[in-house]
Amino acid sequence: MPAMICPACKSGMVVVEHSNIELDYCTNCHGVWFDSGELDLFLKSMSLGSQYLLIKNILNSPEANSSEKKRRCPICGQKMKKTSIGQQPGILVDICRQRDGLWFDSGEVGQLVRQLAEKPLGKQGSEQQVISFLGEVFKAYK
Repeated sequence: MPAMICPACKSGMVVVEHSNIELDYCTNCHGVWFDSGELDLFLKSMSLGSQYLLIKNILNSPEANSSEKKRRCPICGQKMKKTSIGQQPGILVDICRQRDGLWFDSGEVGQLVRQLAEKPLGKQGSEQQVISFLGEVFKAYK
């Protein structure tokens, strides 16, 4: 299977795996693609699971006003919806309308994790777990 093409900078992406979660990572712009369901698995592995982050719930959220160019899904090629997730200020992500997955620009996964770790439901040390996870997964690509 050929490498997935980054929806932001059009570079080839690499697949990184940790705890049975495969992510597509762009070594050029440092964005991350989560296939449908992988974000939920990722957050659950960090004890940060959240209903509102399920793809169906994100798809139902309103389209964000943004001057950022619409990106195409690296799987189906359709233009993705831009929507804001998380607490204010929201994190602008791209989501495939066909439910193929979500695109996070560089640093956005970390922002989301920090927001979720601050919630009272978040387990103590969850943020550190995620930072360790991301460091481990992406250390070879820094």
